[in-house]
Amino acid sequence: MRMISDKAVFFIFLLERYAEIKKVSSKVVLELWQEKNIIEYINNMYEQYNAERIENAIEDIDKKLSK
Repeated sequence: MRMISDKAVFFIFLLERYAEIKKVSSKVVLELWQEKNIIEYINNMYEQYNAERIENAIEDIDKKLSK
């Protein structure tokens, strides 16, 4: 039986939290992140995002999306 990784769990948490803060659905956020091609970037930032306040990750993602 394969378990979901900590990285995947955190990605889902971050996605849902971002959606909650932005007052949109998780589906809308995922589509935006896919459209802006930042999912790999977010996954690569796992260690940093997981060590900091979630608000820092949200701010960083917003900056990345605005570029």
